[in-house]
Amino acid sequence: MAPLIGFVFFLLDALLGLLVFALIANAILSWLVAFDVINLRNRFVYGVARFLDAVTRPVLAPFQRIIPSLGGVDISPVLAILVISGLQRYLLPAAHAGLLNLFY
Repeated sequence: MAPLIGFVFFLLDALLGLLVFALIANAILSWLVAFDVINLRNRFVYGVARFLDAVTRPVLAPFQRIIPSLGGVDISPVLAILVISGLQRYLLPAAHAGLLNLFY
């Protein structure tokens, strides 16, 4: 049972890491579009932007409802990354240890 629990927590940690990567990529892509470095008329760029938006929107929406826009600057990705990092660093190891103690 312990290897299964370890594997599940490994997958959760990896998925949260990928989500952080997607949040950073979405922020960089939005800056590149805003400053006309790239445009959304390119089909590949549009597809990547749409995918990243679909992945990150459910995570960012609660933060964007709480935090007002600061003069057009959206800091919700920064706060989302901080919360996800806290989950990875503190809650996942504690939950993993608690489950292991529960079963053994």
